[in-house]
Amino acid sequence: LVKLSSARACSCLHVTSSLITSKFCVPGSMVVTWTTFNKTESEVEYGPAGAPLFEMSAKGDATVFVDSGEEKRKMFIHRVTLTNLKPAATYVYHCGSDDGWSDVFFFTALNDSSSFSPRFALYGDLGNENPQSLARLQKEAQQGLYDAILHIGDFAYDMHEDNARIGDEFMRQIQSVAAYVPYMTCPGNHEATYNFSNYRNRFSMPGQTESLWYSWNLGSAHIISFSTEVYFYLQFGLELLFKQYEWLKRDLEEANRPENRAERPWIITMGHRPMYCSDDDQDDCNVFCNNSGVDVELWAHEHTYERLWPVYGDKVHNGSLEKPYVNPKAPVHIITGSAGCRERTDRFNPNPKAWSAFRSTDYGYSRMHVVNATHLYLEQVSDDQDGKVIDNIWVVKEKHGFSAWS
Repeated sequence: LVKLSSARACSCLHVTSSLITSKFCVPGSMVVTWTTFNKTESEVEYGPAGAPLFEMSAKGDATVFVDSGEEKRKMFIHRVTLTNLKPAATYVYHCGSDDGWSDVFFFTALNDSSSFSPRFALYGDLGNENPQSLARLQKEAQQGLYDAILHIGDFAYDMHEDNARIGDEFMRQIQSVAAYVPYMTCPGNHEATYNFSNYRNRFSMPGQTESLWYSWNLGSAHIISFSTEVYFYLQFGLELLFKQYEWLKRDLEEANRPENRAERPWIITMGHRPMYCSDDDQDDCNVFCNNSGVDVELWAHEHTYERLWPVYGDKVHNGSLEKPYVNPKAPVHIITGSAGCRERTDRFNPNPKAWSAFRSTDYGYSRMHVVNATHLYLEQVSDDQDGKVIDNIWVVKEKHGFSAWS
């Protein structure tokens, strides 16, 4: 399985002679990750599209992952970093070794400029049984519609099952997306078994935190991925909860420094369990406050799509009655957890609170386009309705940060 991920204007990729995983990136680089079931060399051969195939090569290393199921299956997870990539250039590659090579794939290196206008697909809760939206996402990724994918928790349902063979199969399924487009992730509750070991090993996001939390820049956005799960699986200890809190506090302080906010004015977060939702499943949508100047918050977990009015402290803070998303006085929340899984979609509470603006139980996924420093576009695609866009908004912010809310 091949998979791309990105951090700060880089793309990264996962490949496996049997399956592919994730990567860790630095600007102008791509990390290719793949898995084999026997020990082999780790090499990627690549080159610019249109040039002779595989005129460049890079080598890396492999780590051993032993699944905690009864069979204690052993895997070798390979990571290779490709460096000195030219922004916006397309590269063709394969990965493996003389013992065997993957199929041939391609990716476009990301642009490091803050004036870049990246396009994203975003969703959570995608399983390998009933992956309703996957075919459409595969096609659109290969057509070049997206610069990055944001998978907001819950993979495979579940990666650890059948001694992690379900995880193997899921990685093969998403290869036709993740081999072409950076695939950025955060953990969900379905990854919790064995202390998130399948997630920690199969994905390698930036930051050297086993993909649990990290941040990266793309275009005019600073994107923060964090784990909501550290608050729910306390049997694994409190250390991660405190570590993430301290990291997040430092990251937001750094992102809000005037010179950084001027270059990357949009602060966007992604975490699995939403602060607010109106699903009728007695789940855990709690009310939190946020005074960190975040513009857009992306969630999943609920198997529905829901767009909220700008909300803070359980109250609506629209920009104005006529233009609620123009200079809003609070973050804009999007819940997009209906990509498709064996648990099917959820039902809504018939009497939502005032902050609920639009809801749909269709299978589907969201798109986001960070157009420039002031304009961001969001829309929802219904897979049930053959790719119809059933909801869309423009978020316009002439000034960013908590001070803009007063």
